[in-house]
Amino acid sequence: MRRLRLLTSGESHGPGMSGILEGLPAGLRISTRSVDRDLARRQHGYGSGRRMLIERDRVEWTAGLRFGRTLGSPLAFSIPNRDWENWRDRMAVEAGGSAKRPKPVTLARPGHADLAGAIKYDTGDIRDVLERASARSTTPRVCAGAVCRQLLAETGVRIWSFVDQLGPIRAFPHAEDPLTEIPVDWWRQDLARPTPLRCPDPAAEEKMQAEIDAVSAAGDSIGGSFVVVVEGLPIGLGSSAEWDTRVDSALAGAMMGIQAVKGVEIGMGFGVVSRRGSQVHDEVDASAGEGWGRRTNRAGGVEGGMTNGEPVVVRAAVKPVATLRKPLDA
Repeated sequence: MRRLRLLTSGESHGPGMSGILEGLPAGLRISTRSVDRDLARRQHGYGSGRRMLIERDRVEWTAGLRFGRTLGSPLAFSIPNRDWENWRDRMAVEAGGSAKRPKPVTLARPGHADLAGAIKYDTGDIRDVLERASARSTTPRVCAGAVCRQLLAETGVRIWSFVDQLGPIRAFPHAEDPLTEIPVDWWRQDLARPTPLRCPDPAAEEKMQAEIDAVSAAGDSIGGSFVVVVEGLPIGLGSSAEWDTRVDSALAGAMMGIQAVKGVEIGMGFGVVSRRGSQVHDEVDASAGEGWGRRTNRAGGVEGGMTNGEPVVVRAAVKPVATLRKPLDA
């Protein structure tokens, strides 16, 4: 199987979002229900914006699927935007007719793509930029990711995630490795009945919700971080030969491609700066008789640009939402 390639399109308030995923093998059974579940999880979360109350995202397959199985050709799909009905005049696809071009958006918002995009594309209407730069464009990526999750599940790979920090509040603040504090089957519970913030530490989650309420009341926003864990990967995915074949390079690039993500850590990440080598590197343990293992997983499952058989652990930092009720000077 060749490398997968994803191309997405669509504007936040246009007719819909779409994507084409190329490189899937033929015969892979796709559960539309599972894809729709992940699309719903994208909208889930305490403190979500009003747009989440409008959209009811459901995938519509347009090519590459027959009787629930992939054909080996590009898989094409779309997710309609329900809010499009409220934006038809302002986001008309064609010129002429009853649609009149609305007053252009000329005020660039700090923290958005507005100013740089307007200059780059030489447009007098910032809406031409902000519509595509919107986090709404993560919708087709979630859809493609849900398909890839099903592909990986065929090989025994499991992917799960959780929120580990919001503002100054951290999950399991006194644990050296928070993963050791999470119940083994928490990921299963999270899929079935996700909590308001998808945080595995109930005490921390309660404080996080209170923090969101306080920040919202002040007309401000707040950032946080989340962790993704991948279990079941074999040793040797990736390569140390070239910078663009390293698995950690690909992971960091994918995470940084998510709107508002400003930092990525693998394993201990920036924590290695304050520790000595003996407190950072993972000793090899072959005593269990089950192949090569490690006594710790500070490397986050990646060494030398390759997976080492331990769970891959990636943490991403998300900046506060840039749209504020009390806006900054623009």
